[in-house]
Amino acid sequence: MNIGTLFNTILIQPIFNILLVFMFVLSTWRIPGALGFSIIGLTALFRLIFAPMYKKQIEMAMHMEELRPQLEKIQKKYKGNAQKIQQEQLKLYQARGLNPASGCLVGLLQIPLVIALYQVLLKVFEKDGAKYFTDLTTQMAYTNFLRIKSIDPWFFGFNLAYTPSQFQQHGLHYLLIPVITAALQYWQIASTQKATPKKQESAEKDTKDGKPREESFQEVFQKQSKFMFPMMVGYFSYILPVGLALYWNVFSLFSIFQAQQQKTWKTKQK
Repeated sequence: MNIGTLFNTILIQPIFNILLVFMFVLSTWRIPGALGFSIIGLTALFRLIFAPMYKKQIEMAMHMEELRPQLEKIQKKYKGNAQKIQQEQLKLYQARGLNPASGCLVGLLQIPLVIALYQVLLKVFEKDGAKYFTDLTTQMAYTNFLRIKSIDPWFFGFNLAYTPSQFQQHGLHYLLIPVITAALQYWQIASTQKATPKKQESAEKDTKDGKPREESFQEVFQKQSKFMFPMMVGYFSYILPVGLALYWNVFSLFSIFQAQQQKTWKTKQK
């Protein structure tokens, strides 16, 4: 069994069947837009599963932001001695009971699941037409009752299988999708950054030479990603099916909500 087959068996097929369960229930209740609501339900389910991981990431970012003035002092004090800087930073982390690598590990654990979820939605919208979806469910559904034979791709006036790049054939309103997706992505990044308040000391001038403090790589990266990443996601939502943009937007809304909740919790702790 190769890696692709293993990934399909362990992640893609189970996630696809969860989507089919949502569709079966909603179709049984004859709810219009069952596919769209199923994507929302599936995304919400995975976002809730990831919630503890995201909470830990945000908390770690908050702690690192609080330590920034001390980390900068260490870098200035031992400038040119990378080994000593690393040792002193490690001591500081240990004194606070922090492990910066844990935040990265949490993010890495999410990647396979997010890719699998994306691949499931890509398979659903890979080809337009009910026959392809019927063939797909026949191949991947675990039980007969999940082998849905018809699919309604329409959701609040949008066909989830269409791409906004085809707006000339399907209507100008499809251009709203990449705009909304990019805007939500920007809001998500801005909310996450606001959830990690910066210390005033890090923005002040160096008292020794009176010159502005040089921005760190992290600060430069944050500023650039705040604009570049929404543009990139907006472009992808322009060339890919609307159903995938729906997934991105629901995911972004959950992230925004959690960042706001985390910010409120942090304020109450002060």
